[in-house]
Amino acid sequence: MKTTHSKDGTVLAYDVYGSGPALIYITGASCFRSFMPVVQDAKAFAKEFTVYNYDRRGRGDSGNTLPWTVEREVEDIEAMIDAAGGKAYLYGHSSGAVLAFEAALRSGDKVQKMVMYDASYVHDETEKAQYQLLSRTIHKLLDTGKNAAAMRTFLQGIGMPRVFVSLLPLFPGWRTMKALAPTLAYDIVLTSDLPPVERATEVTVPTQIIVGQRSPTGLHAVAYQLRRAIPNAAFAELPGQDHMVGAKALLPRLVGFLKHKEG
Repeated sequence: MKTTHSKDGTVLAYDVYGSGPALIYITGASCFRSFMPVVQDAKAFAKEFTVYNYDRRGRGDSGNTLPWTVEREVEDIEAMIDAAGGKAYLYGHSSGAVLAFEAALRSGDKVQKMVMYDASYVHDETEKAQYQLLSRTIHKLLDTGKNAAAMRTFLQGIGMPRVFVSLLPLFPGWRTMKALAPTLAYDIVLTSDLPPVERATEVTVPTQIIVGQRSPTGLHAVAYQLRRAIPNAAFAELPGQDHMVGAKALLPRLVGFLKHKEG
């Protein structure tokens, strides 16, 4: 484990895998750097990139300086880019794709290119209202210290199969997932609104938008909205993949876009 510090002093824990161009891996809700699926992804990507796999603030071995804001999470990404040498590619999954987008807008030429997979904004006003109800339930559970129930309720609420959620306590890493349940509040803030299409027109970083063929319909709608808004954005629908994308299926897309030299 390595560590660095964000602008506000928060300790950020990370691991580095592989060699090649620097790639910052930004995970979504309920994930942490030593969670087996995340490690498997990072090691697969490391065949082509130097992968910086970090615990977002409030997770795993990273700190959690309060109050939380989107700006602080972007500063965390900037700290990781600095640890990687000052420039890097970004790969964001789910709410991590939302953070990659924010970093691309705010971090200047530190971000060389970014890939967004299944960016998890709500896609219309109906889903937004439903998500607000879920948010209130999650906050009530967190306020009363019911972290396990909050995690299960959130995952079920965003469409994870009930059987999968019921088996989570048997998974390695469940204790850590319960401990990071308060960070669900952060991910809810990131994903509780419609895609920021007006701000998206200001993105100058080369961008690849990817959605899983079997991902929820709403995520397809979000991807199309971002595709239309972000100038010159590349777009791909990944055959046979759902929200929990397989690294082997994704890696050729990352290589093709990130390592392709313009002109």
